[in-house]
Amino acid sequence: MALDDAALDVLFRTARTHSEFAEDPVTDDDLKAIYELAKLGPTSANSSPARFLFVRSPEGKQTLKATLSQGNIEKVLAAPVTVVIAYDPHFYLKLPQLYPAADVKGWFSANPDFAEDTAFRNSTLQGAYFLMAARALGFACGPMSGFDRAKLDRALFTQSGWKSNFLLNLGRPKPAEPPPRLPRLGFDEVAQFA
Repeated sequence: MALDDAALDVLFRTARTHSEFAEDPVTDDDLKAIYELAKLGPTSANSSPARFLFVRSPEGKQTLKATLSQGNIEKVLAAPVTVVIAYDPHFYLKLPQLYPAADVKGWFSANPDFAEDTAFRNSTLQGAYFLMAARALGFACGPMSGFDRAKLDRALFTQSGWKSNFLLNLGRPKPAEPPPRLPRLGFDEVAQFA
């Protein structure tokens, strides 16, 4: 079953990266609703390595501010919530629960490089699922890099051992005409057949 044009517009065609948001709060229930959709996206061996830190408090924003590149400070401070899309390097400890059909934990526990690669790749996918779930529920999103990962991890993840991947500013959209879309590459510029 394909989505109709209105849904495709919300998710892709009229969606833009947002730097400004309405002042409406993003509630715990909102964040849970987004996660409940996002968690359904596929990952390798159902590994689900992504972890999410929701930064809303003034103290949390100030901690995050110290890790940001200059151009991202104002955007993060103005967003109702900044989601740190992160991953658990020891995600494989949950595999007996997440992938009960076979014992696959050893694939990762015996190979730290493979585990790190899998965790980063799949948490990136899960972060994208989170962004699309947020759009589907009417939220505006502003994904970004532009921060010191090591500094952020020291500041926010010393206890958990999580590692940051990227940031996602999140809020309700301000009522405004979306800016023109920046150019995208055409199919023939990016695709080959083998």
